[in-house]
Amino acid sequence: MSESAEALKEQGMNAYLNGSYSDARTAFEAARQAYMAAGDRANAGEMLNNLGVIYRLEARWDEAQAAFEQAQALFGELGDRNREAQVLGNLGGLYASRGQRDLAMTTLQAAADIFAELGDSPHYNETLQALSALQMRQGRVAQALATYQAGLNALERPTLAQRALRRLFAIPLRLAAGR
Repeated sequence: MSESAEALKEQGMNAYLNGSYSDARTAFEAARQAYMAAGDRANAGEMLNNLGVIYRLEARWDEAQAAFEQAQALFGELGDRNREAQVLGNLGGLYASRGQRDLAMTTLQAAADIFAELGDSPHYNETLQALSALQMRQGRVAQALATYQAGLNALERPTLAQRALRRLFAIPLRLAAGR
């Protein structure tokens, strides 16, 4: 692994956190190239994913989509299902930003399915929350609540607030069952 690539990645993350997207983009692209030169395709894919996030924040939709799709293909080749699912989640967010809600929901559901398959409950829950928010914006209230509840129920160590929400969601079910 290249120290230069790691330093560039860190520089990109710092720029991103400070809201300097242009600097982050430059650093992530340089890190991607350094990782590729070092033969580290997994981290090069991670930089593509990061670039996609930056492009999305800059409303550069086509470039974001291209970066996400390249990262997804790379992680698919590597058999890295977790990172592939993370990219799908980001791609779903991109589709939602572009107003492609049906495609966004399909893509987010695909990401959630992979996280569920891998037993990654935190990412599964996070993805279902994004899917639920999208369903809510489309007026699919019952579906949105069911999706959100599924995410909460999958959490292994829910917070106090999440446990309270679980109990709250259980009330209508108990009322419907006559208990």
